[in-house]
Amino acid sequence: MVEKYSDDLIEAELKKLNKLATISWVIKDQKLSKTFNFSNFIEAFGFMTKVAIYAEKLNHHPEWFNVYKIVTVDLTTHELAGISARDFELARIMEKLSR
Repeated sequence: MVEKYSDDLIEAELKKLNKLATISWVIKDQKLSKTFNFSNFIEAFGFMTKVAIYAEKLNHHPEWFNVYKIVTVDLTTHELAGISARDFELARIMEKLSR
């Protein structure tokens, strides 16, 4: 069973995650958030397609929005009304796939 992270654990995990990132993830509206900027729409859509495959396997789906070459992502564990290990796991996958 997944558990909601405390604020202290979120901050610790956020620091670890941001060591992998060129542009930092932030906490916004109690969600793990980031805006990815790609070279063009095809790269942005390709990123979303790759992430979708992993999200489905994890049964953990992002809140995201795409316009042209920009993908904005918010991660939260809805059943916990907060951030959990699932969110950080998907964020790490997104970091790897965005390169």
